[in-house]
Amino acid sequence: MPALNLLTMNAHMGFSLFKRRFVLPELREAIRSVSADVVFLQEVLGAHARHSLRHANWPQGPQYEYLADTIWPQYAYGQNSAYPDGHHGNALMSKFPIVRQENRDVSVHGHEGRGLLHCVLDPPGQARPLHAICVHLGLAEAHRQHQLELLCEMVRSEVPDNAPLIVAGDFNDWRRRADGVLARCDLQEVFVAATGQAARTFPARWPLLTLDRIYTRNLRIDRARVLSGRPWSHLSDHTPLLAGVRA
Repeated sequence: MPALNLLTMNAHMGFSLFKRRFVLPELREAIRSVSADVVFLQEVLGAHARHSLRHANWPQGPQYEYLADTIWPQYAYGQNSAYPDGHHGNALMSKFPIVRQENRDVSVHGHEGRGLLHCVLDPPGQARPLHAICVHLGLAEAHRQHQLELLCEMVRSEVPDNAPLIVAGDFNDWRRRADGVLARCDLQEVFVAATGQAARTFPARWPLLTLDRIYTRNLRIDRARVLSGRPWSHLSDHTPLLAGVRA
């Protein structure tokens, strides 16, 4: 497998920190500038009737289609939360064919919807498909622990042991408990492996907490970088993570 560039970020529904400005057009240009092959997005709006009337530059279709347009021909969306004005969830954008997709609901009743979007990609010239799981976990520790166990169960039952695997997204894991759970299904965190510590990604302008992660299995890590500073610090409440991996 040739080198792959991976990007993950919480898109914050296309709004800046504290939702002061609608920044989706700026976010699209920023995402395109890093030449990622696969993009993992959380908190992407599939629809929002009130926002679409309030903002003149609101896209006609779902946010993930607007972001993917002409660059990532393949995309998948997993709805996590629905409400009267619309819905949002996780999305994955890929330069490679997506041959299978499934959104697993891991929400805890009475709390904000959460999901695991599992896509199987077919990189050209490769004997084995690439598995990619886009993650957004809960805010409560007990919820996250349960969701991490469900993630490991998904990996064990649905991903062959020898298949390349990427798990990325917003883990809300400010207590840094995910590494120990995911090590049991042989996943290693990219920044921990490359630099010795998880990346600080939240809040975007003054990153203190290690909420966002990229985990891999059966892949080598070439590089890992936090996209801090402008324009990224003004495009979401989370800073994105960029990584290069290869088989």
